[in-house]
Amino acid sequence: MELSDGSRVGVVGGGPAGSLAGYFLLEMAGRIDLRLEVDIYEPRDFSLPGPAGCNMGGGVISESLVQLLATEGINLPPSLVQRGIDSYVLHMDRNEVQVRTPLEEMRIAALHRGSGPKGCPAGQWESFDGFLLDLAGERGANRIKSRVEEIRWESGMPVIRARGMPEETYDLVVGAVGVNSRGLKLFRNLGFHFREPRTTRTYAAEILLGREKVQECLGDSIHIFLLDIPRLQFAAFIPKGECVTVCMLGHEVDQELVNRFMTSAEVRGCLPGEWDPGLPACQCWPRINIGCGRHIFSDRVVLVGDCGTSRIYKDGIGAAYRNAKAYAIAAVFHGVSRQDFRKFYCPMCRRMELDNIIGKLLFMGAGTSCRRLGFLRRAMLRMARKEQNSESTSLALSMMLWDMFTGSAPYRDVFLRSLMPGFVFPFTAECLKALFRIPARGSSAE
Repeated sequence: MELSDGSRVGVVGGGPAGSLAGYFLLEMAGRIDLRLEVDIYEPRDFSLPGPAGCNMGGGVISESLVQLLATEGINLPPSLVQRGIDSYVLHMDRNEVQVRTPLEEMRIAALHRGSGPKGCPAGQWESFDGFLLDLAGERGANRIKSRVEEIRWESGMPVIRARGMPEETYDLVVGAVGVNSRGLKLFRNLGFHFREPRTTRTYAAEILLGREKVQECLGDSIHIFLLDIPRLQFAAFIPKGECVTVCMLGHEVDQELVNRFMTSAEVRGCLPGEWDPGLPACQCWPRINIGCGRHIFSDRVVLVGDCGTSRIYKDGIGAAYRNAKAYAIAAVFHGVSRQDFRKFYCPMCRRMELDNIIGKLLFMGAGTSCRRLGFLRRAMLRMARKEQNSESTSLALSMMLWDMFTGSAPYRDVFLRSLMPGFVFPFTAECLKALFRIPARGSSAE
């Protein structure tokens, strides 16, 4: 079970995971002069605004991923980046603190996964997902604009039947259908006991404010909200060109929770007074991966992206990059059997899964605990302000929060830094001051 000259690979799904799966497969094959035929099945047109071209994502690329893509020769064009993010603002208890990047650089890119919210002229903004799909096409992948309706076995080979297309037999089928697609059912009956990832419902919306209002209200900062609202883990406002993307994570987010969040004093203080919270330009309720899938590969079949393994809460595109590259290395240089994927693809998935366990603990501490314990929120604000005001030579908390909320570093690294004396001792001191209501320096009241 090895790929050879003329082998055919079918990729189901043309989002970031699918496009990068095709791109890296052809790139790796080119290194050893291996000629492959790669088909990417994606019926959506990412150049269309609104739901027709949207892939239901926040559209934030961490600086670590920007650098990784650059090392692969993938440079994001200026027309793709809606805004360069140089800081974030943490909102808690009607207080806020701005945390700038440690190196004072614009290190995060905010972009559109589709072509902007509905109501916008087609082609006004470039789609990141469309950019990656075109990139795979430039590498040699063939895009098929048809929805896959069936995957089955025939003589030990996977066969794909797409709507209005003849059946095609492949040497390898790659599933990159995400967790919000009916395409997941295509892999349930292939006989290798695939089990879907655990998911939870979230909320995403686009608020059209106009470029000047976005700059005036939010600037070049992502606004993070850790509020005392039951079931809300955290929420974020991501400024882009003409609009603001709202992302909410929590326990089965519903309209009641959305309404409570959007009408909170902290949120109203970030938006123009004339804005109507009931009228987003575009909104959806996507599900996200919060527990890795099981049995995500077999002979000649492998799943990549969030339909298999992804990073919890943050950096899903970065996880798609790592998935796609790891599977491509396994398939091109080793083989496409279950044993090959277990040996050369599975270790990356396990590392990501273990990192997610640590991530859950971190978000539980930063989200749930801080939401329930007011003195922890006050301590976090005090320490972050002290660091940002250069009263301290250490940026321990600022860097931890930056990496945790932007996905710029593995959760394991953030957790290890939380055990260092440079963080533990100052944060403990701030917790005691906040608990006993000792005013911060230069302030008459807490």
